[in-house]
Amino acid sequence: MQLQASLFGSNLVVLQTRQDFTKSLVDTLQTGADTLTPADTNQEGADLLALQACQSLSMTALSLANQAGQAVRRLFAG
Repeated sequence: MQLQASLFGSNLVVLQTRQDFTKSLVDTLQTGADTLTPADTNQEGADLLALQACQSLSMTALSLANQAGQAVRRLFAG
């Protein structure tokens, strides 16, 4: 009977240690999640719009450069 009581006591210590560890881990993860900064959708939208405008201007510049090159070739060919 005393052996079984000792075994239960040892198991209780193990369970309490695991419970403390788990609670500490949950607290740490919760703190980390709470400190994450949510994205500002207005800023993200403005950044995307700026990138799209830059891409559009780049494509236009590329097209104009191609047209200018063709015009120069036609000038010297004819």
